[in-house]
Amino acid sequence: MKSRRSSRRLRRGMHLLPSLFTVGNIFCGYVSIVKATTGDYELAALLILIAAMLDALDGRVARMTGTSSEFGVQFDSIADVISFGVAPAVLSFSWSLSTFGRVGWTVSFLYVICGAMRLARFNIQSSHQDRRYFVGMPIPAAACIIATTIYAHPEAPDAENDPFIGVMLLMLVVLVSFLMVSRAKYRSFKDLDLRSSRSYKYLLVPAALLCIAALNPQMVLMLAGFGYLLSGIVPRLGPARTEPQARADEPMPAPGGVFPPGADDAR
Repeated sequence: MKSRRSSRRLRRGMHLLPSLFTVGNIFCGYVSIVKATTGDYELAALLILIAAMLDALDGRVARMTGTSSEFGVQFDSIADVISFGVAPAVLSFSWSLSTFGRVGWTVSFLYVICGAMRLARFNIQSSHQDRRYFVGMPIPAAACIIATTIYAHPEAPDAENDPFIGVMLLMLVVLVSFLMVSRAKYRSFKDLDLRSSRSYKYLLVPAALLCIAALNPQMVLMLAGFGYLLSGIVPRLGPARTEPQARADEPMPAPGGVFPPGADDAR
């Protein structure tokens, strides 16, 4: 009798585990917003990066524990809007976009709207897409590009003496906003199979970046983010247009948080 109760409690605890990662994701996004408004831009940017790590883990934990649920799917989508939509917008606005007045808050709001549209579009189109690629830049990647840029330069720029940096961030926010709702294809790496010898070629670049990161982690993270941004808009780095579409019987990736068995992260 006691063993049955223990097993039931264990199963209930396992169902809560993926949602705890999502709660951590929301917590990092919320604290990032608070820190951005108080001028601690470095920590605010770092918290967005940590939220992205937690966001990548919750779905994998759900698959490993067999605790996928529709609640987890919806919960994670809401978390993404907070941590990768609102938090980067507030961070960029507080860091330099506020100096542009109405243009600044309009651009930051544009980012939030495009991020929300990106998530909504994925939710209704995921079953019809080639699972090897994202159509449009994923919202966590867009958030990380903004966060790594500010993380590499945490001191707010002087709008009077050096307006160039603020203008560059303004253009960057506009660019990633439109890339999220564009038809540009970004590699998802969901077809990466570590059991195959051919898949290890994809690990060479991350391995090299990790080695260089020991010298200057902020700069390496920023360069990695811009490298992923370019991969969707530079033709020779992007996917070939002649590649076949995914079969209808392939597993449908969920919008985040909790995944069907065999699915992978997708936004």
